[in-house]
Amino acid sequence: MRTVTDVVCPFCGTLCDDLEVDIDDAEKICETRNACIIGDNKFMTAQAPDRHLHPRIRRGGELVECTMDEAINKSAEILVNAKHPLLYGWSSTHCEAQEAGMALAEGVGGTMDNTSVCCHGPSVLAIQTVGIPSCTLGEIINRADTVLYWGCNPVNAHPRHMSRYSLYKRGFFTERGKSDRTEIVVDVRKTETAKNADIFIQPEQGRDYELMNALRVALRGEPLPESVAGISRADIEKVAQTMKDSRFGIIFFGMGLTMTRGKHRNIDIAISLTQDLNTYTKFLIMAMRGHYNVAGADQVSQWECGFPYAVDFARGFPRYNPGETSATDILARKEADAALIIAADPGAHFPIDMVRTLASIPMIAIDPHVTPTTEIASVYIPSAIVGIEEAGSAYRMDNVPIRMRKVVEPPEGVLTDKEIIDRIHRRVMELQGLEVPEVTAVKEPAEASAFDGILQRST
Repeated sequence: MRTVTDVVCPFCGTLCDDLEVDIDDAEKICETRNACIIGDNKFMTAQAPDRHLHPRIRRGGELVECTMDEAINKSAEILVNAKHPLLYGWSSTHCEAQEAGMALAEGVGGTMDNTSVCCHGPSVLAIQTVGIPSCTLGEIINRADTVLYWGCNPVNAHPRHMSRYSLYKRGFFTERGKSDRTEIVVDVRKTETAKNADIFIQPEQGRDYELMNALRVALRGEPLPESVAGISRADIEKVAQTMKDSRFGIIFFGMGLTMTRGKHRNIDIAISLTQDLNTYTKFLIMAMRGHYNVAGADQVSQWECGFPYAVDFARGFPRYNPGETSATDILARKEADAALIIAADPGAHFPIDMVRTLASIPMIAIDPHVTPTTEIASVYIPSAIVGIEEAGSAYRMDNVPIRMRKVVEPPEGVLTDKEIIDRIHRRVMELQGLEVPEVTAVKEPAEASAFDGILQRST
């Protein structure tokens, strides 16, 4: 038996980096420590006996096993023959695979999009408009005495977020943890997070924008009507005064703001509220990112072409126009004639009309597990699980880069996401008659030391 320490959990944007994983002599994962129930489940089911380990191609309406070379060749043919391929997903894999995906998307003149389009795309649009006063999670641990959750439910969606980074963790200036903090929750439902809040505000559905504007008015001490968004004037003034009296406050917001009425305008006004609060105290704001590397997908896309998501290479150069070049809009208009889906499951989460469109076109699905998306694919290629069977880089929800560790070897014959994308790209170049560069051996980075783990946790 051996124990791997300082393991990073590949589940949510919190990227907890203090996990310990026990491995037996047969290289089987036996137990995890410090993980939440969802993170533990991801590790313990990684080596499930029913996991598909061989590529499959649809023949005669059925997915049948094939060789890796056949799957790679078919995938390349689908992308080369398409006029407008869509390459979507990318949020549950490492930055190295995302970088390779950008090169492939440019090579086939496709649209590269990630799951931000379904969650925090509106946040990105608002940040581009007004900027964002933010910080790292480490600063919140040590300084925040007021924590406001708006339209998010970390108890269920980010189970260790509150205990590690925001509410219960003891910090330098918050030595008593929760006792030194005031928790405010704003949500249309009384969630598990709301049940333990010091102050719970339950606005009417779709009226968050109005409530935030009312808080801005209350901060200035200007008159308010008797109620706004179903919340009494007294409660609005109480919340405003509580935030004003803080030494250091943080607003965490989720899809309850980004995917309701107002969308990016809600985030615009939330950022403006935060800026107003800085007239009186120190206040910051942060998005609760879902997939463990959706923040990384935005970062890599910006490095490569200057735009965070919904990037269209159809004209030979990157174009960015969410609402036109985003995956959901392309599928709604039935413009894509082929798709590559990786590290996401639109078959389970997209509207049914868009799923029907995906099912009607040639589609490549790359995923460690069988999902609704892989079941409607023309080609399914199983891949190694990043953070368990493959090391790589990811960005935490506060945009701090974290190095993910490799815990066990992947099953024999199963490639990593980057290897699969690189092989498809090379075959695409061959079919296009382009010169294919020689493959050079890349030295794997050394395993993270205990000191690296300390550095990660200190952030």
